[in-house]
Amino acid sequence: MPAGPRQTRPGAFGGRPLAPGAVAALAALVLTGCSGGSSSDSSSPANGSPTAPTAGATQPGGANQLQSDYQRVIKDVLPSVVQITTASGLGSGIVYDDKGDIVTNAHVVGTATTFTVTLAGSTKPLDATLVAGYPESDLAVIRLGSPPDGLKPATFGDSTEVDLGQITLAMGSPLGLSSSVTQGIVSATGRTVSEPGTPGSPGAVIGNMVQTSAAINPGNSGGALVNLNGEVIGINTLAATEPDSSGAAAPGIGFAIPASTVTSIADQLIKDGKVTNSGRAALGITARTYFDQNFRPAGAVVVAVAPDGPAASAGLQVGDVITRIGDTPVDSLNSLTTALASLAPGSGVAVTYSRDGRSSTADVTLGTLETP
Repeated sequence: MPAGPRQTRPGAFGGRPLAPGAVAALAALVLTGCSGGSSSDSSSPANGSPTAPTAGATQPGGANQLQSDYQRVIKDVLPSVVQITTASGLGSGIVYDDKGDIVTNAHVVGTATTFTVTLAGSTKPLDATLVAGYPESDLAVIRLGSPPDGLKPATFGDSTEVDLGQITLAMGSPLGLSSSVTQGIVSATGRTVSEPGTPGSPGAVIGNMVQTSAAINPGNSGGALVNLNGEVIGINTLAATEPDSSGAAAPGIGFAIPASTVTSIADQLIKDGKVTNSGRAALGITARTYFDQNFRPAGAVVVAVAPDGPAASAGLQVGDVITRIGDTPVDSLNSLTTALASLAPGSGVAVTYSRDGRSSTADVTLGTLETP
């Protein structure tokens, strides 16, 4: 089964796990669900990439130049993309360094601790073991037992340079077809996406994801989303499904974890065997969904406040019902999690809450989500 079992957990407020949910106003998401991923018009601009032909412009040889750019990037980056096989499924990964470390999605790793890795252009299986995982951001690192000579680490790009219309190539092993490549553009940035739960995996809420039209299919998970400079700008993680079509693919809507998140988490997993700085915003509370007198979800009620934490410093108390984060309505614990996932530690936000039937607002400077 391509893509492997999902093994993700959501984040936590004050150490308490939070339940995932569907993406608001977009679509339900499934792990690398079969997207019909539409290819972009080759005239789309490539931000920070070799010049692509402008729509409607007459440029002799322009199409041939773009094709040459594709082939150059594929030849340069594809050797850094591997296939990962576990006892229960398969996915993709990216060679992170010359020591044999490979970064991938935590849901590709699942509960496994040993793996078979196949390098691009090779049929020789290599043994690998788990370094560590961080399901809260759906990332993990595994390590080759005997890294071969000539192992080629990928180059990771600057996430702040990713922009709409940038041409992208998605590389991985969709449906077990190793070393496959699809193409598209960056459709959006800064997406906050909730991964759905599956048996044995409750899902995760991930912020700042890159949306792409490059096709992402089962088995692409953990593979590379690449720009025309040959830089990895994200790890392919999810594709969308249409909410009213029994799980049918929503063509051309895929999501990748941005390179900045990947490198931050991977560096910590390799150095410390765990994540010590999540980079995720937190209020410093434990909360649960609040239900009104008609048993409808109507907010997130605070059940514990961390001493000297952001919420405590702003005057929030146990029993307060949070109803809004900034301009984002909060009607459940999941919506609170999603709202915070789009924010950064250290940023200020207005938190609207109800206490004893009266609505108030507190200005909170967000802290950093604690790690297990």
